[in-house]
Amino acid sequence: MKKIIASAAVLAVAGPTYAQEISLKPVAEARLRYEHVDQDGLPQDADALTMRARAGLIATSGALSASVVGQGTLALIDRYYDGVNGAATRPIVADPENIALYIAQLQYKTKAVTLTGGRQKIALDDERFVGNVAFRDNAQTFDAVRAEWAPAKGLKLDVAYAWSVRTIWGFQGKGARQQAVRGDNILANLSYVTPVGTLTGFGYMVDQDEAAMQGFRMSSQTYGVRLAGSRPLSKVAKLSYQFSYARQSDHHRNPNNYSADYWLADATLDVRGWKLNAGYEVLGASSGAALTSFQTPLGTNFKFQGWADKFLVTPANGVRDLYVGGGYGWKQVGPMTGVALAATWHRFDSDRLDLHYGNEWNLIASAKVKKTALSVRYAHYDAKAMATDTDKLWLQADWAI
Repeated sequence: MKKIIASAAVLAVAGPTYAQEISLKPVAEARLRYEHVDQDGLPQDADALTMRARAGLIATSGALSASVVGQGTLALIDRYYDGVNGAATRPIVADPENIALYIAQLQYKTKAVTLTGGRQKIALDDERFVGNVAFRDNAQTFDAVRAEWAPAKGLKLDVAYAWSVRTIWGFQGKGARQQAVRGDNILANLSYVTPVGTLTGFGYMVDQDEAAMQGFRMSSQTYGVRLAGSRPLSKVAKLSYQFSYARQSDHHRNPNNYSADYWLADATLDVRGWKLNAGYEVLGASSGAALTSFQTPLGTNFKFQGWADKFLVTPANGVRDLYVGGGYGWKQVGPMTGVALAATWHRFDSDRLDLHYGNEWNLIASAKVKKTALSVRYAHYDAKAMATDTDKLWLQADWAI
């Protein structure tokens, strides 16, 4: 930490341009979460009470900044399989105990240019393809260099090269669940704000360059386009929408020869505190062989296709997700602000062979009391042609200064 802050200080006083005072901002976050999982086919349920803490410092001088954040995860109740330790006689809760350097970056930022180097968070668009996986205690970061350039109003180029992906599995990670995955990953976005929304072209070359990662079969190249925007319908109603298409194929040392499509159409109507949402997402299949369907190994996959996590790895026959949901929010209820209730129903089918995998309900209640965010989540997966019936419950509190 001292070396990074010292480097920022040296740069800050290196010349007249940087002759500015250094400001220091502390980082402190804490999370307490209970997760219960009841999964058919396993002899025992899972009960996990975990606590995560992060602490660090951001030093800023003019356009330059240095950030260092450490994190630790502790299992207070550990009656669960964490993915890397113990026998899988209980359902997996992907929050192993861990201690790690979460962020260690140097950044130069102006109105038109942002350059970032070191261990950092990268979350692109809706995080479907590249994200931080913030729901999991250990989250996901990248050892990378990143350049963001806005040469004109509404136009932005965002390019990153990542040589290591720091996974959610922590320092005990092993096998296909490693602490870090090496490779030459190139993540590129070019976006432009149009009258109907932000239009983005993207290209992601994901290089999971380790044999333990499914024999290199998670390496892929994905190219696509996305439109996201919103329009007011009246003084009290707004329509938000997003559409996306991408094409994925094998990359680098991937022994599979495949190509698969991705589609998304999503719309949300906001009316006087009510939200109504519907969408259709397709992660396509190729030949039906394992790992020849559309994969998203760097995405924040918990956000998509149900919280029961049955589709973190896309099945060989692909997946089609039809979903509808709704909710209502209050600005304040007593001492609580941002109070919201929401429910979403999913129907999961295959992209080939006309299989009905199953259905899922997701329910959430959330609110904030001063600096603490509270939430209760529930997921029920009703299995048909894939996996087994599963119920999950989360009670969570997040605090940050």
